[in-house]
Amino acid sequence: MNKKTSPLIPFAPVPLYNQLKELLRAQILDGTYPPESRMPSESELGDRFHVSRITVRQALGDLQKEGLIFKIHGKGTYVAKPKAFQNVSKLQGLAESLSQLGYEVINQLISVKLIKANSRIAERLQLHEGDKVTEIKRVRLINREPISLEISYVLPDIGEKLQKADLITRDIFLILENDLQLNLGHADLAIDAVLADSELTKALSVEEGSPIMRIERLTHTADGKPIDFEFLYYRGDAFQYRFRIDRQHNDGGSR
Repeated sequence: MNKKTSPLIPFAPVPLYNQLKELLRAQILDGTYPPESRMPSESELGDRFHVSRITVRQALGDLQKEGLIFKIHGKGTYVAKPKAFQNVSKLQGLAESLSQLGYEVINQLISVKLIKANSRIAERLQLHEGDKVTEIKRVRLINREPISLEISYVLPDIGEKLQKADLITRDIFLILENDLQLNLGHADLAIDAVLADSELTKALSVEEGSPIMRIERLTHTADGKPIDFEFLYYRGDAFQYRFRIDRQHNDGGSR
């Protein structure tokens, strides 16, 4: 590519790095650079578009912040795989939400067992510390790739019924509603980040110390009773939670 055919326009109102970023983003999204392919080096991009390495570095830095590319030290820059995402504007299970978008969601059942509730589980499910609860551990796979480790805690009578249900292909929410005839109402969520320990490393096929998104979710029945307390651990490189937040205006006007 020479200067005459370069799509970048010097001295335009839009900075060169922004022009380059938009061009590379379009090429990533249209498949010119497919997922997991290696991007041209900074010097190659600079020569191709007749811009400085600083300009290239700014463009690539913005694309990395957007999650479209990632860098491997000593090897180069690569195109990231598109992340699956769940819109949490309404209460749905993972398969219930993603199957509508064409994803295949299946589960690996790790364990189902009775344990004594620690203080946190007991408080969330309105029990006494040491009361028995059923713990269910499942690895959720999206298109046959492990994406999350789901650890659920329910009362033993519910856990016994869940254990007899199809936990390999079905969401717990749908089993609670359709099989157990329980009306779900709302869930309280808290989101933070943790580093992968040995259990998460094994379950999610990531390196120890990798960033993991952790979601604490307490689901209630329609009458407000807590029924399902969960820790959901998602691979940060492969999944997103998406929210819509509306700004509420007071009648008295803005402040």
